[in-house]
Amino acid sequence: MSIPGLLFSVLPSFFYRQFFVTPPTPTKDCTGQTYIVTGANTGLGKEAARHYVRLNAEKVIIACRSIEKGEAAARDIEQSTGRKGVVEVWQLDLSSYENVKQFAERAKGLRRLDSIVENAGISTSSFKTMEGNESTVTVNVISTFLLALLILPKLQESAQRFNITPTLCIVSSEVHFFTSFPERKAPSVLDQLNDEKQARMTDRYNVSKMLEVLACRQIAAEHPVKQLKVTLNFVNPGFCHSELMREMTNLPIRVMKKILCRTTEVGSRTLVHAGYGGPETHGKYMSDCKITTCATLVEGKGGLEMQKKVWQELAAKLNQIEPGITKTLDA
Repeated sequence: MSIPGLLFSVLPSFFYRQFFVTPPTPTKDCTGQTYIVTGANTGLGKEAARHYVRLNAEKVIIACRSIEKGEAAARDIEQSTGRKGVVEVWQLDLSSYENVKQFAERAKGLRRLDSIVENAGISTSSFKTMEGNESTVTVNVISTFLLALLILPKLQESAQRFNITPTLCIVSSEVHFFTSFPERKAPSVLDQLNDEKQARMTDRYNVSKMLEVLACRQIAAEHPVKQLKVTLNFVNPGFCHSELMREMTNLPIRVMKKILCRTTEVGSRTLVHAGYGGPETHGKYMSDCKITTCATLVEGKGGLEMQKKVWQELAAKLNQIEPGITKTLDA
């Protein structure tokens, strides 16, 4: 389907959700629990962390690149919730695989881990490389799943020790509906995305979210909760005020954001809900705090083969970065 055709098919439901659907305020008690939220020094991640603190979590870890900005966010959360000594700020830079490894190693020292909400990501129209891949792919996809698999053993340990089913939540987006993902037809998707001459950067963020969706679905298909001991889901927060679109400052975009965007706090409710989602959400796409269907390209003809191909490539890349890392899925 062409891009105009895709937009025509999904925009009515998009506008309906933005104008007429408000995700409910989270109310689940999180007493005694520990949460990690990445990209939580600002925007959706910060508001999600605030909710977890408000809901009585024992520990909430703000994972972000800037310790200074993270500490400012922590002070703001403490002031608004009246709870001190709950928030910790840990440095995490998804542009560095070594830094991701260091973060996961530090997480091993936690008493327990109930959930990690992987919210950090970038959206850029400029082609540049990080760790040998285009930056959007490195940050939003490769490092995101590197962290997921590195931290999985801690989630599994907590599952066994505390008789719980922890949650691994990837913050994706409904923009995976907006791409026709032509790179899927290439012999190697990642190689195609790494070709600057053929890069379609106006669609790159959408494609990165598509890759997240496909990888999550395939991992969950191959590893049910009973075997994995952890719930893996992925969530759409909707179109919200955040710093993600800070490069897009033209007048039409500013007007569209003013009219359409949910507040950051309202959008964060979806992250919180998915972050403590139960086994019924395993491998599912969450939107407006409900399980819903993915794009036709994902769930229609050829979708299964596409997600297998994407995951196979991504798994091979992850095993290059950390040999044997995908074996954690079989533990």
